[in-house]
Amino acid sequence: MVNEKPIRSFKDLEVYNVSYQAMLDIFKYVLPKLPVEEKFDLTDQLRRSCKAVPRLIAEGYSKRHQKKGFQRYLDDAMAESNESGVSITQARDLYFSGSDDIKILDNLIDVYDKISRQCYNLAVVWNKFDERRLTTKSMNEQANRVSQPQTKN
Repeated sequence: MVNEKPIRSFKDLEVYNVSYQAMLDIFKYVLPKLPVEEKFDLTDQLRRSCKAVPRLIAEGYSKRHQKKGFQRYLDDAMAESNESGVSITQARDLYFSGSDDIKILDNLIDVYDKISRQCYNLAVVWNKFDERRLTTKSMNEQANRVSQPQTKN
């Protein structure tokens, strides 16, 4: 089902909300269970990448009127999402063995896969919308020029 709610803020974007909740879940369920020896590697990497995704979406949304502004941030958010998914997979395969933990991690891996696809799809749709908006704007400008009476000097 398509969300028909108008987008007035980055907080109205489903991909922002999903990525923010996934970040909270990582901080609650994954990071506390990683071993101390991973503090400066997997833990830091996962902490950084999962926090970057909603930040990039929010920052990109504020630059949505720039020709390539939003696109660049969505590309970066997709990259960070993919990185988070790989880091969770590594954590699962290296350090988790309980079936409940595995279910949580498998769900998070699926969520980050979905986030990456949502970032890609949002970029495609936004680009098409922006092209239509620009085309309509230029058509309206042309129509306004044609409909304005010519003045003689």
